[in-house]
Amino acid sequence: MERRTFLQNTGTALAGTLLTDNVLAAALAPAKKKRVAMVGTGHRGLSMWGTDVLKEHGDHMEFVGLCDINPGRVETGKKMLGAKCPTFTDFDKMMKQVKPDILIVTTVDATHDEFIVKGLEYGADIVTEKPMTTDEDKCQRILDAEKRTGRKVMVTFNYRFSPHRQKIYEMLRAGAIGKVTSADFHWYLDVHHGADYFRRWHRKREFSGSLLVHKATHHFDLLNWWLESDPEEVFANGQLDFYGKNNSFRHTNCRPCPHKDKCAFYWDMTKDKRLMALYADNEQHDGYLRDGCVWKEDIDIFDKMAVQIRYANQVQVSYSLTTYSPYEGYRIAFNGTKGRLEAWIKEKQPWEEEAFDEIQLTTSFGKRELIRIPNNEAGHGGGDLRLRKQIFAPTGQDPYRQSAGTRDGAMSILVGIAARKSIDSGKPVKIGDLTSLKPQAARA
Repeated sequence: MERRTFLQNTGTALAGTLLTDNVLAAALAPAKKKRVAMVGTGHRGLSMWGTDVLKEHGDHMEFVGLCDINPGRVETGKKMLGAKCPTFTDFDKMMKQVKPDILIVTTVDATHDEFIVKGLEYGADIVTEKPMTTDEDKCQRILDAEKRTGRKVMVTFNYRFSPHRQKIYEMLRAGAIGKVTSADFHWYLDVHHGADYFRRWHRKREFSGSLLVHKATHHFDLLNWWLESDPEEVFANGQLDFYGKNNSFRHTNCRPCPHKDKCAFYWDMTKDKRLMALYADNEQHDGYLRDGCVWKEDIDIFDKMAVQIRYANQVQVSYSLTTYSPYEGYRIAFNGTKGRLEAWIKEKQPWEEEAFDEIQLTTSFGKRELIRIPNNEAGHGGGDLRLRKQIFAPTGQDPYRQSAGTRDGAMSILVGIAARKSIDSGKPVKIGDLTSLKPQAARA
C-alpha cells in the first residue's frame, strides 16, 4: 500500500473511531443541570418552588441565585433550602452575575410584571406564580416582552393538574353532556384560610389586585380550560362586608394584640417556627407583619364577590367567591344539551383517613352516575407534584392541555380585572377592550 493511501485509510478509520467515542461519551455524560434563579423568597416560593423542586428534580436543576428585597429573609431562605448559591437584594445584579436558564417569580403579585419582563430581556425563560400580574397594562407589557424576546413564560396553574379536575375536562371533551350551555361555579374559603388573605399583603388592592385577581385567577383559569373558550364580557358585584372596618376593635397584628382573648380570629404565629424564622425574625428590614389584623381599616379588597361571565362560544357562567365560610370547598355544575355534570368538593381535613372527590353525571333521559376520584395526595390533590414534573422534567406530552402560557395567564386575570372594573363602575366590561388579545370562541 502506498504511503498516501495508508495515511488516508488509517486517518479515516481513526476519525470514525473518535466520532463513535465522542458520541458515546456525550450519551454517557451527565446532562447539564438547568440553572435556576428565584426572586421572592417567601413561604410560597421556598416551599412550592424551593424545597419541593430540589427534592423531586434536584438531579437536573440547581439554584444559582436567590433574590429578595428583604436581606434577612433571603439569607434565611438560603439556609432553609440548603443552597450554596449567592443571594441578592439587587435583581439586575443577580441576573447579570448568575445568568440563569430559568427564573422563578414568586414576589408580590403587583411586581410580577417587572421581574417577568426583565427576566425575559436577560434571556431567561420564566416560571411565574399565578396571577401573572394585576392589571391590563402590566399584562400587555408581559405579552409584548415575550413576543419581543422570543423567550417563554409558564404560568403555574396547579389546579389543572389534579386528577379530579382532569376527569371533568375529559368528560366534557368526550361530550358526556353534549354541548355545554352554562355553568355555575361557587367557591368557599373558610374562616381560617380566607381570613389569612386579610392578614397579609393581599388585603390591599395595590399589591394583589383584589382576590378577584389573586385567588379567583385559579378559578377563572379552570373555567377557561374546561370550556376551551375565551371570556368575552364580564359584569360583577362585590363588597367588603365582613373583614376590615366591619368590627368594633382592631390592632396592628396578632402577637401584641390586647384583644386576643376575645377575638375569634386571633392567630398565634409563634407556634409556627418556619414562619417565625422567615418573617418575624426579619421584620426589622421591611416592617412586614405576617400576622396582621384582619380588622385593619386599610383593607380595600372585597370579601364577597359575584361575577357573570359570557364566553365567546356563548356559554354563560355564574361565579361567586365567599371568604368567611364555615367550611372550605366549591361547587361546580355544567349544564349541557344532553345532561348535567356537577361536583361538590370539600377540602380533605387532616383527621380524615381517606377522602374522595365525586362527580355526578345526569343525562337528560337516563340515570345518575356517581364517579369517585381518590383524593389522598398532598399538594392540591396531587396537582403540585404533576405541575412541577411538567415544568422541570417535561416529556413533550400534554394530552389534556394542562401547561399554561401567557395567553392562559392573561385570560384568567382579565376576567378578575374586568370584574373589579365592573364593580367600581357598575357597568359590564368587555375583555377585548383591555389588551391586544381578542377572545376566541374555540381556543387554538
